[in-house]
Amino acid sequence: MTTQNTTGIIKVAVIGGGPAGLGAAIELNKLPFVDWNVYEQATAIREIGAGISIQPSTWRLLEVMGAAKNFHSKNIYRPRDNHAVQHRNGRTGELLYSHGQEGTPLDQLHARTQRSTLQQALLKEVDQSRVHVAHRLVKVERQLSGKLKLRFENGYSDEVDLVVGADGIRSVVRDYAFPEHRISYTGKTAYRVIVPEEAIAHLNIPDAITFWHGPDSWLYTCALGGGKYEITSMARELDKDADKVSWGQHAAIEDHTRHFKEFLPLVKDVVAFSNEIKQYAMFAGPRLDRIIAQDSVVLVGDASHPLSGAFGAGAGFALEDVYTLGQALKWAHENNLGIAAALGLVDKVRSPHYEKLYDILNEFGNTDSYIRSQNPPLSFDDAVAIIAKEIWSIRHHWIYDYDIQQVWKDAVEAEKSRNTVAGGSLLKGTQSLNNISIAAEAQSKL
Repeated sequence: MTTQNTTGIIKVAVIGGGPAGLGAAIELNKLPFVDWNVYEQATAIREIGAGISIQPSTWRLLEVMGAAKNFHSKNIYRPRDNHAVQHRNGRTGELLYSHGQEGTPLDQLHARTQRSTLQQALLKEVDQSRVHVAHRLVKVERQLSGKLKLRFENGYSDEVDLVVGADGIRSVVRDYAFPEHRISYTGKTAYRVIVPEEAIAHLNIPDAITFWHGPDSWLYTCALGGGKYEITSMARELDKDADKVSWGQHAAIEDHTRHFKEFLPLVKDVVAFSNEIKQYAMFAGPRLDRIIAQDSVVLVGDASHPLSGAFGAGAGFALEDVYTLGQALKWAHENNLGIAAALGLVDKVRSPHYEKLYDILNEFGNTDSYIRSQNPPLSFDDAVAIIAKEIWSIRHHWIYDYDIQQVWKDAVEAEKSRNTVAGGSLLKGTQSLNNISIAAEAQSKL
């Protein structure tokens, strides 16, 4: 593979040890021409937050990465009737939608689990001697050689050919690659807590993955396996001084319950149940036109698409990113192409996908603006009916069945056909990657 490294081995630094970073480590470890290291700012590989969704598309990649076998059925939750999610009116309890999963293989059905369960399943497949904790990246510098020099808070430094920014929504790597990009408070705050399942059994919450909707807030209730239960909500808090709200700050019960005064008694009981709840001010940023920079930087996971968890599939998106990166580096190596060609192909596959996700978010924003502009204001029930139909519609569930492996195969075939010349050789360049996005477009319409 053509790089600045005369040995033919490319040095890669993965910044961040969350699902994106660990997934990258797994995929890069399959490539003998890559010398990789993961740098994580925390003092240990651990996950914060509450529960996480593992969608059909994510299960397929966990199989590819060898991590699916590291899950035990007792540590994940799937509802008995195999529904993906239910949506209820938070005032009346009426079931509005129950989205099924017809045709999905049993081992790929949507599941909920604790974030730490996913983290540990991935970590078991990683060469941990290459994972360096307590390494907070503080600076990236371009060297005359073309390499990137990384400086860490603890005084350590490294020079590499490729930096993989897997460092989350507040990405230092993104700040270096796209210094004009900014994230900002969305006007919404999440409240999250995990409690023992038996402690809330007396509340008789439906045995389901359930959203309880209101005009300005919603509650999410779901078991996580392992005897744990998740209580999560999202509320509009435009008056919050978000800059002063630290990640995972303790919240008073009153901070939480004030958003659910019009909800049915069951919901009120759930949101008032625990005084251990934490609040998370939600931040997001505009779509990046590209997720690559300088032929030596690629963003994956939340660093590449600061969506603030809008679709509940951030870990899945991250694994799609790193799978594509690994395949692109392999493709470029096999065709004697450089890192620039590999990253160009990654961008052609992934950027159109994120453009579609941002388009959906714009639709959500238009729906929200419509509801809030009505005079007189819509009733609780009328507003919820619109939200359930327009925002939580089944038409967006293609996201969770998206097959990145097939997208990749189609993209490479399209590229091969376009670049085949009389002698049957592949043109050595990046000038004709347009068909990649066409293949990704086709997959999103399935």
